[in-house]
Amino acid sequence: MADMSPLPPSIARTLDRFRALGREEKMQALVAYAKKLEPLPERFQALDRAEFTVPECQTRVDLFPEQRDGNLYFYVDLNARQSPTIAAFLAILFSAINGHPPETALAIPPDFVRQMMEGIGLAGREAGLEAMVARVKRHAQRALTP
Repeated sequence: MADMSPLPPSIARTLDRFRALGREEKMQALVAYAKKLEPLPERFQALDRAEFTVPECQTRVDLFPEQRDGNLYFYVDLNARQSPTIAAFLAILFSAINGHPPETALAIPPDFVRQMMEGIGLAGREAGLEAMVARVKRHAQRALTP
C-alpha cells in the first residue's frame, strides 16, 4: 500500500476477509453480496441521472451519495442480474463505508479493487470498478468541503 496511514476498521475487515478466501470462496461471496445490494431508494428515482452516471463502466451504473448527520451513504441503480460482479463489489464497498464519516471513504487504499478482485480473473471490470471508487472518493471529498 502506498499510503501507510491506518485503515478504518470497516475497510480493514473487508480486505482481510477477502484476502483469506480462495477463488471459489470469493466467487461464492460475490454471489451472496450481489443479492444484498439494496434497491435504489424512491427519493433518488426522479433525479436527473447525468451527474450520477459512472461513464467508465461497461454497464450503466448510477451512483448516488447522501450525507446525513456527518456520515455518508451511497446507493446505486444498476441491473444486478446483468452485472452481478458490479453489484457484489458495490455491496461490499458500501458495507465498509456507509454510515461512516467521509474520511472513511477517503481512506480506501489505492489498490482496493485489485485486493478485492485478485485471483478472480475479472480484469476487464477493473477500470469500471476503479472509476466507482474514484467517484465515491470525490463525493467524500466534496462532503468535507464547506
